[in-house]
Amino acid sequence: MDIDQIKTFLSVAAHGSFIEAAVRLYVTQSTVSSRIQRLESELGAALFVRNRTGASLTQQGQRFVKHAKAIIVSLEQARDEMGLPSRFRANLVIGARLGLWESVLPDWVGELRRRLPDVSIRSEIGFEDELLRRLIQGSLDLGLMFTPRHDPALHVEHLFDETLALLSSKPDAPWPDPDYVYVEWGPGFYAQHGNSFPELEPAAQKADIGWLAAQLVLRNGGSCFLPLRVAKPLLAAGQLRPVPDTPRFTLSAYMVSARDHRSPALAPVLDWFREFAKRERGE
Repeated sequence: MDIDQIKTFLSVAAHGSFIEAAVRLYVTQSTVSSRIQRLESELGAALFVRNRTGASLTQQGQRFVKHAKAIIVSLEQARDEMGLPSRFRANLVIGARLGLWESVLPDWVGELRRRLPDVSIRSEIGFEDELLRRLIQGSLDLGLMFTPRHDPALHVEHLFDETLALLSSKPDAPWPDPDYVYVEWGPGFYAQHGNSFPELEPAAQKADIGWLAAQLVLRNGGSCFLPLRVAKPLLAAGQLRPVPDTPRFTLSAYMVSARDHRSPALAPVLDWFREFAKRERGE
């Protein structure tokens, strides 16, 4: 099994076509077919069902997708670490939800760089499921998120709470708002939202991140729930206003790491993140 076979497999899986994969990889269709055949032979399983319309994953192929992605990520991480200049003793990969990158993490990472000038830091954006999977696989050193799934292989710590407020671009906007954008902040928000608005019809617009909801509201008008910390500049500029007489919700931020992590730089970072979180909580 080699890396070209893995990349070819993922390309066929993504595009559902040997022909399209060949175009994307700048190789011939016969090369694609040969790589897939060798991979199937080595794995002892058929990965695709070939037909006139293209190629679809078999059940075994669907199972192999996550392993193939993990192999690619691990290889990229290895290349990053092998290519580090000698002045760096370690490489640290930090992944987090966009909402946390918008608020506290740029300052935290900046302080890390001052405290650990000999550590290279890679910053990434991701959603909980992907971040947790990569933490377990070992391709991510530290994850920061809102709704982690507890796993025996992971250590989860509460950092601080964000306050979500219903903000609108329209002065004196009525509620319910026909232009309301529901943000998928996670199960905790879903429960609080449902308890507070049991009669509210499903929103006509939904967004998976707060930044996107804010852009839709600012551009087209409407309302959405946003962390007050993130929305502070928009509130100060008068671009958004709190909707009167509406509840505010709590969104808890967590720090997650693998229990068997091997990065020499991670232990002090975990301690410093706890220190930073205390400052955010005003302790």
